[in-house]
Amino acid sequence: EMASRLGTGLERLAKAAAEVAEMSTSLADQEVFLSQKSKENEELLREITLRKATAEEKHKIALEKEESLVVQKAEIVENKADAEAALAEALPIVEAAEEALTKISKDSITEIRTFAKPSETVVAVGEMVCVLKGGQASWAQAKVYMQDPHFLRGLVEFPKETLTDKKINAVGAIRNKFKEKGGELTPEKVKTSSEAAADLFGWVLAIVEYHHIAKKVEPKRQLVARLEKNLRDSERELKQIKEELAELASEQAMLAEKHTRGTEEARKLAEQTALMQKRLNAANKLVNGLGSERKRWTSDLEQLKERRVQLVGDCLVGAAFLSYLGAFTFNFRENILKEIWLKDVDSKNIPLSPGYTVEGLLSDEVEIAKWSSDGLPSDDLSVQNGILTTQASRFPLCVDPQMQAVSWIKKMHGTNARFEVATFSEPDFLKRLEFCINYGNPFLFENVDEFIDPIIDPVLEKNFTIEAGRKFIKLGDKSVEWDDNFRLYLCTKLSNPNYPPEVYGKTMVINYGVTQQGLQSQLLNIVVAVERSDLERQREELIHSMSENKATLRSLEETLIRELYLATGNILDNDDLISTLEKTKEQAADISQKLQTAVVTSKEIEVARQEYNSVAKRGAILFFVMSALSAIDPMYEYSLQAFNNDVFRVSLERSEPHFDIENRLANIIDYLTFGVYRYTCMGIFERHKMMLAFQMTVKVLEGEGLLNIRELDFFLRGNTSLTKGEHAKPFDWLPDQGWHDLQKLPGVDPAFKDILADVQGHGEDWRQWFDLERPESSPFPCDYKTRLAPFQQLCLLRCFRVDRVYLAVNNFIMQCPQMGEKFTSPPILKYLDVYKQSSQYSPIVCVISPGANPADEIVKLADKLEMGGPKLRSVSLGQGQGEEAMKMTETGSLRGQWILLQNCHLLIDWMKELEKMLEKRDNKPHQDFRLWLTTEPTPNFPLGILQRSLKVVNEPPNGLKMNMKNTYSKVTEEGLAACPHPAYRALVYVLAFFHAVVQERRKYGTIGWNVAYDFNETDFTVSQELLNTYLTKAHLNNGPVPWPSLRYLVGEAMYGGRVTDGMDRRVVTTYLHEYMGDFLFDTFQPFHFYCNETVDYKLPAACTTSTEPVPRDEFAAEIERLPFENSPEVFGLHANAEIGYLTNATKQMWTDLLELQPRQAAGSGEASRETILERVVGDVMRQIPGPMDRKQIFAKEKARNKDGLLQPTQVVLLQELERWNNLVERMMSTLKDLQKALAGVIGMSAELDDLASALYNGQLPKAWRALAPATRKNLGSWLNHFETRHTQYRRWVEAGEPTVMWLSGLGIPESYLTALVQTTCRRYKWPLDKSTLFTRVTSFATAAEVKERPTDGCFVTGLFLEGAKWDLAAQQLAVQDPKVLIYELPVVQVIPMEAAKLKLQNTLRTPVYVTQGRRNAAGVGLVFEADLATEKHASHWILEGVAVCLNTDT
Repeated sequence: EMASRLGTGLERLAKAAAEVAEMSTSLADQEVFLSQKSKENEELLREITLRKATAEEKHKIALEKEESLVVQKAEIVENKADAEAALAEALPIVEAAEEALTKISKDSITEIRTFAKPSETVVAVGEMVCVLKGGQASWAQAKVYMQDPHFLRGLVEFPKETLTDKKINAVGAIRNKFKEKGGELTPEKVKTSSEAAADLFGWVLAIVEYHHIAKKVEPKRQLVARLEKNLRDSERELKQIKEELAELASEQAMLAEKHTRGTEEARKLAEQTALMQKRLNAANKLVNGLGSERKRWTSDLEQLKERRVQLVGDCLVGAAFLSYLGAFTFNFRENILKEIWLKDVDSKNIPLSPGYTVEGLLSDEVEIAKWSSDGLPSDDLSVQNGILTTQASRFPLCVDPQMQAVSWIKKMHGTNARFEVATFSEPDFLKRLEFCINYGNPFLFENVDEFIDPIIDPVLEKNFTIEAGRKFIKLGDKSVEWDDNFRLYLCTKLSNPNYPPEVYGKTMVINYGVTQQGLQSQLLNIVVAVERSDLERQREELIHSMSENKATLRSLEETLIRELYLATGNILDNDDLISTLEKTKEQAADISQKLQTAVVTSKEIEVARQEYNSVAKRGAILFFVMSALSAIDPMYEYSLQAFNNDVFRVSLERSEPHFDIENRLANIIDYLTFGVYRYTCMGIFERHKMMLAFQMTVKVLEGEGLLNIRELDFFLRGNTSLTKGEHAKPFDWLPDQGWHDLQKLPGVDPAFKDILADVQGHGEDWRQWFDLERPESSPFPCDYKTRLAPFQQLCLLRCFRVDRVYLAVNNFIMQCPQMGEKFTSPPILKYLDVYKQSSQYSPIVCVISPGANPADEIVKLADKLEMGGPKLRSVSLGQGQGEEAMKMTETGSLRGQWILLQNCHLLIDWMKELEKMLEKRDNKPHQDFRLWLTTEPTPNFPLGILQRSLKVVNEPPNGLKMNMKNTYSKVTEEGLAACPHPAYRALVYVLAFFHAVVQERRKYGTIGWNVAYDFNETDFTVSQELLNTYLTKAHLNNGPVPWPSLRYLVGEAMYGGRVTDGMDRRVVTTYLHEYMGDFLFDTFQPFHFYCNETVDYKLPAACTTSTEPVPRDEFAAEIERLPFENSPEVFGLHANAEIGYLTNATKQMWTDLLELQPRQAAGSGEASRETILERVVGDVMRQIPGPMDRKQIFAKEKARNKDGLLQPTQVVLLQELERWNNLVERMMSTLKDLQKALAGVIGMSAELDDLASALYNGQLPKAWRALAPATRKNLGSWLNHFETRHTQYRRWVEAGEPTVMWLSGLGIPESYLTALVQTTCRRYKWPLDKSTLFTRVTSFATAAEVKERPTDGCFVTGLFLEGAKWDLAAQQLAVQDPKVLIYELPVVQVIPMEAAKLKLQNTLRTPVYVTQGRRNAAGVGLVFEADLATEKHASHWILEGVAVCLNTDT
């Protein structure tokens, strides 16, 4: 679609560009023609104008003429009227004459004419008629006229206008003749001659009269005639003028029409020219204005055409990314994408865009900028997560331990008033979800745990039903209409949730765990906001404006393309389109300029910000150190928000200011680093604090590029190779594992290339160094002190003295320039400091351990801060206490009280309700409100509370002196004075010492106690009351001190009541026999708990010399005189116990540190984790034999016996082989599955992942451990043990029961010993329940010296003695040699016998355990009790923790 739109737009731009040249030429020709036409039109217009002027002139004349004619006509009419009026007077006469003429008949005229001699009057009338008719005045002429038949009609019609004065005068002359003759010619006179003549004369008279009248009128008539002539002339002239005007008008009309045609043609030409000019301008605007876009679009179109082909590969990889990679870390995603998928696509010649990235395919800068402005970090992982969240086909399930996804999603939909947030535990979540589905609103499930309510499965799976074109989905028992705009999000705080496979199929699981790069960017924002608030404000404004501008720019560009694409007709004629494009281009250019400026400004800001990057980098490193601790203990949960608020910002605010930025940054980094150490130490156990400091140190060094990761890997794992090295161990004093590790060192770093030769060549020097008490403080032989870096020295020390590594790590931290001595001295817990760091918003979680209870300290603090009494409310949680605790918490939040909820681990389900209440509370809590929670470590403690809380770990004081000080601080003078017995005060001190001893003995692990017991202050307090009660009674009765009762009550009832192991109870009673008795007050032989040349643990001297009660302060002073550090001998242990403690501490530290190490891809030139695993799997599989054929062996064993019945030991063999086969088959099946998983054939399950991690770390996998005999060996040692077991089984099957049984090679050694007893009892007919075992250590140093089996019982080998050594010559127990912790016993004979006959003297009943881990709290691990001869009292060996084990840890 984009290619089509771009193509159409470019076609139109190209067409416009092509038309520019064509239109330019056409426009030039058109303009010439238009100019010529315009000139013609102008000439024509001038002619028209000229003619028009002439016509107007003539028209003016014509108008004047017409006006003149009107005047003339008026004058003529007037004159003519006057004349006609005058003539009208004569007309009646003429008419009368004419009428008379009509009366004359032709006969009368004929008569007159025929007169021969007419009368004179008749002649005169005839002559006058002739005169008037214009003829000769004679009668003859008259007769001639009268002969005319029409004579009379002629007279009637006589033209009067022919009359003249001459004619009238002639007529008058004729009449005058008569006057001269004296007569008057009258009609009457004529009538006498002829009546007709009289009528003619009457006519003549009328004519004459008429003439006279007409003559008067004549001037007017002439005037009228003249006027009429003039009028006719004027009319003729006017007519001519009108004709000329008509002709001019016709010509003008023709010219006008011609001009109109010319003008129209010119107009059309002008319009065409204007249109061409407009189109040319529009084309220029398009071509020039969108020139850059045209180039870019052309390039984009070419790319789109290429990408259209490349979309196959692009979409393939993009779809795979959206489908599979959400749950993985960024490094794994990148490795899969770049190293596997892209290379595979390329190798198969599938078209793929060069420089392909999923970000480029599935998002763009504008969208990413919008996400960033909504709070999503801008690092690559977060961008990928944003893509997965918004574009995956499945609804996202965000693994969001730092709650960044939740914050982003909430802000992204924050403007939507219908956006819903809920948890599965809310009762109305289903109704709200239904509403959102129906109306297409977003919905967020937060705080999701590993259980997802199956009621939403149809939503997750999008199981639609279509009805009438509408989508419906089943939600519970309702059918809900589906809106495609609906979005569902699920977020969990769990950092590593274990979801079943179906969840991964229904949802898109996305790993939102923050990366170091992303966190560094976030912390940099905080640093700059604090240190350079102006810079950060400018940056945020810039980001916001750039985000808006980019969005606007994209919208404008889409508008350009859309307008071009959707335009119809000739786009050059579309003014709106051109205007829109022009405005859009102007806006786009303006925004582009702003963006360019913003980019420059952004770079300048970033340069300034990078000055503070060192602080952000250190902060990111330290946060990941903190957050990784949850892998060791689930209580060690730290949220990013807590880190930012409680540590990072505090460090910025409280670190020492300095005007120089470098010094300022150094101050912040120092304060921050130590602040993280202090803050974290407050919430972790003492045993983990050294590990924390070391992890911080190596991570800081790694961040600064000062640590070789291969060296760190070696230091933590050693040599995990399953194959033995090429070189045999040169000296017996070298530990086996140490030499194995030493052989790997040359491959770790070139600095170790000569180490093997140097050790072999200078064996004595290395031996002397090895035997030193503190070798870590002495120089290495062969000048390795100067040849190796400090961390490399740790690696070398590991190979020789594991027990000193723990202390060497301490020295390494102290000497590290980035750390220092303060990181080896954890801060002392002060509850006032805890309170100062706390707030009303976050609970304070006190993690308690055996022997520590923070409740008293909290009460004291409350009293000190005036929050005690009614302001402090406490409840110990248990069944039914949840509702009361919830009300108490809500009330305390409003009233500003302190709420103390104790033993929260007992009500974990209710704690989840408390978590919801803390997260959902609407009211702002009172500033004095504090919520204190005490709990034992538990994996199910609500994560939300842990992450938002301030954690405090409460442990009993470390060290005998501090423990006694803590215990004795509860003892008051008043309490001591309450008992009157003089021995009471001393016994309270003894009890405090005993209390400290039994607690401190835990430090030494299993050699101290088989099971770690939680002896606490209650045991001491109740025991003190028992002392008070019994001594008061003895004092009142004047009786002796009831030592047996006291020892029993304290040792068996109080402290012994917690002890579940019989051997441990033996230790407790032994201590009490050593500490309680009359010997305490022997003045001749003073009692000492322990003493040597340097220390003396004893009662105050006044206890035996003074008769007065010894004051409490004197006992306290005696405690103050005790040393801070104490040797294990104080507890009755051998000094070697310290080595064991340090060795175990070191191994535990390594184990913990391994849990914290990330799974990183291989570096350059290094084998990847998968490659190493494949190699290890192959090595192990080659060492695994096939299973034993039990059926064949069963038949063979039966054949050995004459009776055909199996002996008990043979049954044990078959049972052992069954367990062996199960183990072998399990090992092979899991290894084969792991091979398939590594190859990608099957999925990597949690079990296979555990197997892979164990193999990679050189540890025994849990899946195998469950089917194998108990062991604490690492993988290499265990495989050697495994191979030896197989050898013994094979020989047993082939040659019969071994002469000397290697007992530790049996899966259940107890069964073999029981079988021996059964066999002997059968032989001698003893009752089985009254038989037992007796052991005797023989003089056979090795099994090879034994030639035959004993008759009864057996010889066993492979037993190891711990806590003592065996004196072969004296055949008894002896004190250990320095630095030798375990000895292999000679061959031991196990003899079944009747219990009644067994009488032992000078013998220690010594427990025999499977491993050095001895026995657990469930009693598992004890095999039997061996009888070891001794000259010393048994209590000596009991307190030294002497025991025998079948398997050592190495």
